[in-house]
Amino acid sequence: MLSALIWGPIFGAILIAIIPNPDHDCYSRKIALGIMGAMAGLSTLLACQFDISDPQMQFVEYYRWLPSLGLNYHLGVDGLSLPLLLLNSALVLIAIFSTNTQIERPRFYYALLLLLSGGVAGAFLAQDLLLFFLFFELEIIPLYFLIAIWGGQRRGYAAMKFLLYTALSGFLVLVSFLGWFWLTKAPSFDYDPTLADALPVKTQMFLLLPLLLGLAIKIPIFPFHTWLPDAHVEASTPVSVLLAGVLLKLGTYGLLRFGLGLYLEAWVEFAPYLATLAAISALYGASCAIAQKDMKKVVAYSSIAHMGYILLAAAATTRLSVTAASAQMISHGIISALLFLLVGVVYKKTGSRDVDKLQGLLAPERGLPITGSLMILGVMASAGIPGMVGFIAEFLVFRGSFPIFPVQTLLCLIGSGLTAVYFLLMINRVFFGRLTMELSHLPRVLWQEQIPAIALAVVIIALGIQPHWLTQWSEPQTAVLLTGHPDLVSLPAPPRIEIEVKELGEV
Repeated sequence: MLSALIWGPIFGAILIAIIPNPDHDCYSRKIALGIMGAMAGLSTLLACQFDISDPQMQFVEYYRWLPSLGLNYHLGVDGLSLPLLLLNSALVLIAIFSTNTQIERPRFYYALLLLLSGGVAGAFLAQDLLLFFLFFELEIIPLYFLIAIWGGQRRGYAAMKFLLYTALSGFLVLVSFLGWFWLTKAPSFDYDPTLADALPVKTQMFLLLPLLLGLAIKIPIFPFHTWLPDAHVEASTPVSVLLAGVLLKLGTYGLLRFGLGLYLEAWVEFAPYLATLAAISALYGASCAIAQKDMKKVVAYSSIAHMGYILLAAAATTRLSVTAASAQMISHGIISALLFLLVGVVYKKTGSRDVDKLQGLLAPERGLPITGSLMILGVMASAGIPGMVGFIAEFLVFRGSFPIFPVQTLLCLIGSGLTAVYFLLMINRVFFGRLTMELSHLPRVLWQEQIPAIALAVVIIALGIQPHWLTQWSEPQTAVLLTGHPDLVSLPAPPRIEIEVKELGEV
C-alpha cells in the first residue's frame, strides 16, 4: 500500500510522457487528476486503517535492496508522517485542478507534478536513511523545471538559485548520514534511534551539525532563506502552493525524524541556539513581510516566520512542543496553500500583485467578493485568530516552548503579532476602499476556480473547531521520540501538560 503512494505517481508520470500527443493535450490532465485522486483516496484509506494508539511504524514494507552497501527498501508510516502524506496528496491534487487548462507543454508539466508527488511521499515514508536522501533529492529535479519553464520573467535565476541551495542542503544531509553509518558501525542505513546513544555527545554534535545546516536551508531558516522569496515570486500559483504547503515540510520533518530522533543528546546541546535562531527568523520574516509590495512576497516571508515557530517548538524538546511542531506543519501547509491560491486568483483577474495598484476588490458587484472573503479568512487563520487551525497550532507551540525558552517564545509571540499587522495592511490596501475604473470590469471568477480555496477554508475551520483531529496523530510518536532516551529526564513535559493536549482536543 505504501509503495503505491510512491510509485503510482511516478509510473503515472512515465505514462503521461509516453502517450501519443493528442490534438488538445487534455488526456495528460485527466490522467494526472485520476492518479492523484486515487492517491488521495489511498491516503485516506490508510488513515482510516491506521491505529492511532500504536506509536510504532505501521504498514511496514521491507526488502533487501543492496545488502553489500547496507541499503534496504524500508518503508513505514507513523503519526508523524501520516498527516503529511494526506497533505501531500491533497495539495498535489489541488495544484493539478488549479492549473490553467491552456498551459504550454502540458504533458511535461503534469508529469513533473506527479514525479514531485512521488518523491515527496517517498521521503515521508522512507525508514532507510539513504532511501530518504534519494527521495529528498528526487523532488529537486521536477521543481527546478517547474520554476525554470513555467515561471515568471526571472525564472531562470530563481530556478538556478533554488537548485544550488537545495543541492547544498542535500549534500550536508548526506554527510551527516554517512558519518552516522560509519561512526555507529551500523549494519545498514535502516533508521535506528538507539545506535548513536553509545557515541560521545561531542561526536553526536559533530554528526548533527551538517544535518541541521542542510535542513535549515531546506526549511528555510534565516539566514539561509534568500532562495525562497525568489522561487515563490517566479513560480506559478500551483507550484507555489506545493512549495509552501508540502516541500518546506521536508525540512521540518527531517528535523524531527532524524535530528531529534537520532541525536537527542546532541540536540539538547544545540537547543538554545536553535531557539534563538527560530526567534530571529520569526521576527525577520515578519519584518520583511511588512515592507513588501508584492502579495506573493508577503506570503513568502510569512512562511519564513512561521517556519521559525516550528523550529522553536522542536528546540524546546517537550512532549507538548514536539506535538505542536507537527501540528504547526500541517496548519501552515493548509493556510499557506490557501493564501497562495487566492493571490493567484487576484493576479489572474487583475494582472497585478502590487498592493499599491490594487484596491476595492471586495466590492460585491464588480470586484472579487468571494476571493476577498476567503483571503480574510486565510489571513485570520495565519494570524492565529481563535476558532481556526492557526490558533490551536500556535497556541500549542508557545505553550509548550515557554517553560523551556521564555525569552525566545516571547520574541516569537511578537512575530506572531506582526503577522496581523502585515496581513491587515495587505488586506486593507487590496480589498477595501473604492474600486478604481481600471479594475471595474474584472473577469468573473468561475466556481471551478474557487472550489480548491473553499475546500481548504472548510478544513481550516473544521480543524480549528476540532483540534484533536490535528494533534491526535503525533502524540504517541512524540512520546517515542523523547521517552526512548530514559537518561534525559529534564526535558520531557510533565503529565499535566500532556493531559492539556487531550483536553484541548475535546473542545
